[in-house]
Amino acid sequence: MADGSSTWVATPNIALIKYWGRRDAALNLPCNSSISITLGEEVQTKTSVDFDPKLARDELFLNGKKAGAEETKRAARVLNVVREKAGIAAKARVVSSNNFPTKAGIASSASGFAALACASCDAAGLKMGRKELSILARMGSGSACRSVLGGFVEWKAGKQRGGRDSYSVQLAQKSHWKGIVDIVAITDAGRKKIGSEKGMDITVKTSKLFKKRLLEVPSRLSRMRRAIRERDFEALAALCMEDSDSMHASMAESRPPIVYLNETSKKIMRVVREMNARGGRSVAGYTFDAGPNAHVITRKKDAKKVGAMLRKIRGVERLFTCGVGGGPRKAAY
Repeated sequence: MADGSSTWVATPNIALIKYWGRRDAALNLPCNSSISITLGEEVQTKTSVDFDPKLARDELFLNGKKAGAEETKRAARVLNVVREKAGIAAKARVVSSNNFPTKAGIASSASGFAALACASCDAAGLKMGRKELSILARMGSGSACRSVLGGFVEWKAGKQRGGRDSYSVQLAQKSHWKGIVDIVAITDAGRKKIGSEKGMDITVKTSKLFKKRLLEVPSRLSRMRRAIRERDFEALAALCMEDSDSMHASMAESRPPIVYLNETSKKIMRVVREMNARGGRSVAGYTFDAGPNAHVITRKKDAKKVGAMLRKIRGVERLFTCGVGGGPRKAAY
């Protein structure tokens, strides 16, 4: 065992082709594969794990406050695997903080559980490859399995019941396409009323459009891989908007309807499409996770213009401009 404590920094990822819907809730096994960009450290989660034999139970602190039972239980899914593999029994104190809004559709769970997986393994003296880390992070949050890798990442849905073939692989390193940026437009920093896990399960059970979406996703995955390989921004922008629209339409058709977008979100969608039409090219592409905050993907050469456009929209509270990130790293406590 190592010294029993470790601190890691991880970043969210933004899915260009979305993960929405689970075929196995306990193992966080997705209904479809997905592709994402790991973001730079402009938005980040810092997580410390300390295995302490004196603790009676696991403790989790998020952004300076003690977490509730459900959040602590999710963290324990990861910690229990680490304890079993490392052959230790000590409970853990986990202290985690974000420099961006939590549970607002900016993938705080992805960065949080990627950091937890890395820090807990390191603290326990457990050596894991990226595949194993990806599977471990997935136990806490599905999308976290993409944030253990940098650059452009694909999470393979897999087919095995136990999930051993459901993990992430790197499609391209950060250096492959340095000109991409994600401008995150905060339209509501509050917590969403319906969490992602609950929302996914409702959609899978009740949405007819979701079944249609699953038939369409393989083609978009193939085209997105090619767009990344060839650094084709026109294709990337069009595909990420198409897939975002598809996912949110599936949610809205659920019973009860699940609507994460607000009026400002819809303004951003309209303005991005108008900007592209005026320019005669894809200046930007929007995509929304399970929340109202926009991720507007653009190129560095257009970032200033796109940022100025977003600032003019009433309801946009704050912007984060992120480059492509290199994945988790060990940090000072």
